[in-house]
Amino acid sequence: MYRFLVTPRWWAINIFAVLAIPVCVLMGSWQLSRFDDRVDRHQEQQEQSTAQSHAQARPLRELLPLTQETVGRTAEVTGRFDTAHPLLVPDRTVEDERGFYVLSLLRTDATDGDKAVPVVRGWLPGKADPDRVPAPPKGEVTVTGVLQASESHTDAGSGATGGLPDGQLGFISAAALVNVVPYGVEDAWLTEQRTQAPLRPVPPVAPDNTGLDMKAFQNLGYTAQWFVFAGFVVFMWFRFFRREAELAKDAALGLIPDEQSESRPDGPEAGAGPPGPSSEDAATRSRSPA
Repeated sequence: MYRFLVTPRWWAINIFAVLAIPVCVLMGSWQLSRFDDRVDRHQEQQEQSTAQSHAQARPLRELLPLTQETVGRTAEVTGRFDTAHPLLVPDRTVEDERGFYVLSLLRTDATDGDKAVPVVRGWLPGKADPDRVPAPPKGEVTVTGVLQASESHTDAGSGATGGLPDGQLGFISAAALVNVVPYGVEDAWLTEQRTQAPLRPVPPVAPDNTGLDMKAFQNLGYTAQWFVFAGFVVFMWFRFFRREAELAKDAALGLIPDEQSESRPDGPEAGAGPPGPSSEDAATRSRSPA
């Protein structure tokens, strides 16, 4: 009854199912492992943030170049603020209130190539206004702050897209500063947690592709999607198998005529009369005496 399983059509169906199910399970498991990694990373960041609030600051030189392990560490660096290039980063939200970052560049010899370090000295509510910003300290200063990864254009606020006035920056990165200042800039930045009034400290943020962000839950959604695909393949295989088995059973019981009986007519064609004598019979009768 199951001889249909060895037909070419069912060979193709079986091979597809045998290959598709492991691939779907493998992809779903991989997406689940990505989600687990993000959960672990999020827990590490939470523990690291708690520990860093009481940790002693380390020299910035020891934490560069920036890695996922050094992001969020408390760093200390000595230098002089560049008062000739004050910068503001508009449309930034802190505690659900819209405002702007106050960004200053610290000239130091504590980085490779004596690159300047972008320092977010604090945050102010409202529209970006340089007249409300206190001047940075003069002379040599020691800055202590949380080390952050460079931003990208996706981090810029909706009001910071397009052309910005002089002295404003859409996002904080060496690529955005290369045409603003005439010297090299480190591809990382510090956010001071002890600010001068009226500035408020900017909370550290997790780097991209880490933590429980939207991409993490996308991984979880993809996991469910791949497992649903695997279940759908199994469901459709059994559905096709059941249908073919029922047809084979009906054919074995004679409930379904085979192909020969369907192609051969059961009686005379429609519109044809009773069968007449053949030409040979007619010739015999014509030779017999009346």
